[in-house]
Amino acid sequence: MKAQINISTTKDIIVDLKKPLSISIPIKNGSENPNCYWADDVKFKTIKAEGFIGSVAEGGSVNYQSLEITPHGNGTHIEGYGHITDSGETINNQLTTYHFYAKLISLTPTKNKNGDFTLELTEELKSNDWKNVKSLIIRTLPNDNSKLSKKYSGTNPPYVSTQLMEFIVSQGIEHLLIDLPSVDKEVDEGALKSHKAFWKLPNNIRKNATITELIYVDDRILDGSYLLNLQTINLEMDAAPCNPTLYKVEDYITISR
Repeated sequence: MKAQINISTTKDIIVDLKKPLSISIPIKNGSENPNCYWADDVKFKTIKAEGFIGSVAEGGSVNYQSLEITPHGNGTHIEGYGHITDSGETINNQLTTYHFYAKLISLTPTKNKNGDFTLELTEELKSNDWKNVKSLIIRTLPNDNSKLSKKYSGTNPPYVSTQLMEFIVSQGIEHLLIDLPSVDKEVDEGALKSHKAFWKLPNNIRKNATITELIYVDDRILDGSYLLNLQTINLEMDAAPCNPTLYKVEDYITISR
């Protein structure tokens, strides 16, 4: 089913809504999930009470389980500025619309003098056309399906340089999605420079801006322009699991309104 979506006062895009491309990581029971910041493993627990058992395999009439998860540590999740402030703001209040014109790019982390690997601003990025782009998806290289269950805790993973983050914000990007556990260094004594640069803390907070971490973009999804569907469950926390979905832009239409 083709859809025509407006991205500016003069341009529409055409996408096929029957061809969704999920860039989230499935959440499984146990340890076969990505894990960062020393989070406990995901737990699916069968409910049992007074003769009732919530498992058809064990003789029950229905499957009925509880879920124990750490959004920031166990898989694809979206977060807002409430993550690093005492505002009490929850992620379910951050998104007022759910579709965004997006650009997917692939970047290779650069090794710095201190041994850290960071994503840096390049001349190629500066020369890209960022007009109308509201969401940026970053796939880091090398890229393989080990990211579906990678254990990041204590490994000092790559992160986003402050210079690159400030450039992203300057281009009007409101929603950043990345396949790393954080946009900042794993242990930085609470500096959180890239988080703060993205939300423009403390004085000019971008309250509707979001960061989505621990995505996975399969190599079959090529760099380019997409329609992004970005939503979260109605959870009153600073972060929540999510399933960002892309639709390839098939055509552009110039309009006059």
